[in-house]
Amino acid sequence: MSTRASSEMPGLGQAAAVVVGIQLLGAAFLYLILKAEGGLEVVGLLALLAAGFYLLEKRPQITDFVMASFSRTPVVALVTAVVVVVLFPFAVGNNTYVLHLLIVAQLYAVLALALNFQLGSANIPNFATGASYGIGAYVSALLAINFGLSFWLTLPAAAIAATLFGFLIGIPSMRTRDTYLALVTIAFGVVVQQLLNNFDWTGGPNGLVGIPAPSLFGHSFASPLVVFGWKLPSQANFYYLSALLVVVAIVTAHRLHSSRIGLAWNALRADEIAARAQGINVAWFKVLAFAVDAFLAAFAGTIYAFYVSYISPDNFTFLVSVTIMTMVIVGGMDNIFGVIVGAFLLTILPEKLRAFSDYRLLFFGIVIIGFLMIRPQGLFPQRIRSYGESR
Repeated sequence: MSTRASSEMPGLGQAAAVVVGIQLLGAAFLYLILKAEGGLEVVGLLALLAAGFYLLEKRPQITDFVMASFSRTPVVALVTAVVVVVLFPFAVGNNTYVLHLLIVAQLYAVLALALNFQLGSANIPNFATGASYGIGAYVSALLAINFGLSFWLTLPAAAIAATLFGFLIGIPSMRTRDTYLALVTIAFGVVVQQLLNNFDWTGGPNGLVGIPAPSLFGHSFASPLVVFGWKLPSQANFYYLSALLVVVAIVTAHRLHSSRIGLAWNALRADEIAARAQGINVAWFKVLAFAVDAFLAAFAGTIYAFYVSYISPDNFTFLVSVTIMTMVIVGGMDNIFGVIVGAFLLTILPEKLRAFSDYRLLFFGIVIIGFLMIRPQGLFPQRIRSYGESR
């Protein structure tokens, strides 16, 4: 925290008001952009967002004050976030399209957090996250279809299988660095996608159909969710399940970042030779980063498979990995909140820019370049860690 931020520590009541206000403002912006239908509405909201980040770039003391407010009132921030997440589907109502976007955005947030361990914390480029995502989806789907296992049993099985894949790709990758390492991960991702496309037992290019919906305490996730007489679409079941996975990913990311593992990854990012000289097992921590990335990606893949009930190799192409990497870079590497914001933004924007028809991808690229020009280090740049909190 900067000296100015320390000298202008907000009062408890002021900090609580700032925290609640910012979270409600963020929820309102998310609601508006999800409900926006016309191209002009989306452009206006993006312009407003760009203006806000431009102000933060020019006035860093505002960021320091906000961060100090969140540090002062962590309980208020947590309670407000929980209330917003729980009540958001009620505000959306029966709009299944919006709920679908939220589910996909949350799954991509988990994938981005998984990749952030490598790209953000340890500066390891990995273009195989989409492959780990696909392995989790296929393993869980095959177990459910062929052996009748429930969703809750396929979750750990898929995570173990993907983690083994993470070790499989991590070990040979230790012989390469930088650009060559990226090429190795690209090759692994392409190989996995091609194998899924050619094996008969994976359904080949036709994929897998008829993945059963999960159930919990007799309630099928394919049925509408009724809460206190309020009937929500069936997508709400997967919305809350995805939100729970995001919470698990955030807790995991925070714990790892504040641990010796996180310190070792940051040391690799700063200077691999110096890290090795200090006694850090460079190869082990690199492989561990691959394994953690694959582990979380498998969870996201499992939920996605059971949500859509149909998967094919086209869902897990190289482009998926590129998209996830873009989310981490745009959001802010090694910044948990920034990565989540980047995932939501880059998931929702392509859909909302459909109003521009054939120019949608062009405009999308311009928006991304514009945000990176305003905030070159990402929307929420990496902040100086407090080494005293590590253990």
